[in-house]
Amino acid sequence: MRFVLFYHSLISDWNHASAHALRGIATELLDLGHSVSVLEPENGWSLHNLLEQGGQGMVKAFHATYPGLRSSFYDPDHLDLDETLADADVVMAHEWTDAGLLRRLGRHRAHARSYRLLFHDAPHGRLRLPVELRGQLLGDYDGVLASSEALRGLYEERDWAARVWTWRDAVDTRIFRPGSTDPNPSLDLIWIGNWGSGERSSELNECLIDPIRALRLRARFFGARYPVEALRTLRAAGIDSGGWVPDFGIPAVLASGRFTVHVPRRMHADGLPHTPSLRALQALACGIPLVTTHWDECEEMFTPGVDLLAGRDGPQIQRHLIDLQHDAALGRSLAANGLATVLTRHSCAVRVTELLAICQRLGAGARRPKDDFPHPPGGARRTARGGRSHAPAAWS
Repeated sequence: MRFVLFYHSLISDWNHASAHALRGIATELLDLGHSVSVLEPENGWSLHNLLEQGGQGMVKAFHATYPGLRSSFYDPDHLDLDETLADADVVMAHEWTDAGLLRRLGRHRAHARSYRLLFHDAPHGRLRLPVELRGQLLGDYDGVLASSEALRGLYEERDWAARVWTWRDAVDTRIFRPGSTDPNPSLDLIWIGNWGSGERSSELNECLIDPIRALRLRARFFGARYPVEALRTLRAAGIDSGGWVPDFGIPAVLASGRFTVHVPRRMHADGLPHTPSLRALQALACGIPLVTTHWDECEEMFTPGVDLLAGRDGPQIQRHLIDLQHDAALGRSLAANGLATVLTRHSCAVRVTELLAICQRLGAGARRPKDDFPHPPGGARRTARGGRSHAPAAWS
């Protein structure tokens, strides 16, 4: 089939939490022989910040890590949908897609019977598409891929879309995988996450900074959007700041520590469930022991106490960190079990299998002749399994 994917950015993951999973989905589709065209808007917010922070070197590092992935840039106000979607079987628009373009896509689908149109709703952090617009924009879509069971239930309760499937976050296990670890790492705890605008300072202090200070852990934080006050807080607690790191550099970063902590954001103030599991998936795929604060669907994805350690408040998180400090066998067991769960249930390859089953139910591509895959300029190129390694070492 031919897939046309509207992403906020394929190239940049600067404060763009969905980017790495979207790259993995495109890679897996290509590996199965499908045609994939990825489109991202000109002057996208995330890419703009990536270029300001790292320049063209970061773009080159992306292409070195993902040699088979390419995207085309478009102007949301002037994109010719007749031409762009002429040979499409499945069109998927991510939640960060411009609202005006989402509306145009729905109207185009209402008059076209040749493809199936899906909306991928995976809200991380601050919402890009206001809640009230979902019901207004998605009436002509064939279905919605919701990143959590709670979000799927909200769609059904409010009748925002005709069909909704739970399609959870995933990790690209070609990039995120266990690496060589130092038996005597220089750090105890690695934390990767964006600080944001300060709305989560209290939970980060309680569940992360206070335990680090109390246990005198050697810790280093990585992420974007750390205000001056946050950097002062880290220095006062004896915590190093490593700045922002691209997603494909995370495996090497995690390998420098003994364990990590995940502090998922709470539900949005407007009541829309978000996607809290991405950093947990990345850590477990890299084979590092994980302690996490609890989120609503943690038990549906993992087995606490077997795959990871979960706590509801700062004191519980601190007790789990003490256990990992003094029980190396516990850390090895958690790492092995967490990795196995990710590989069997939460990889991008697993999600693509689920996606193709949904497409089959919708009758997508039923009449396309075998091997009839038009390849638009600037689209993603197919790469065969066993070809060039997607090595995180491409980032320096």
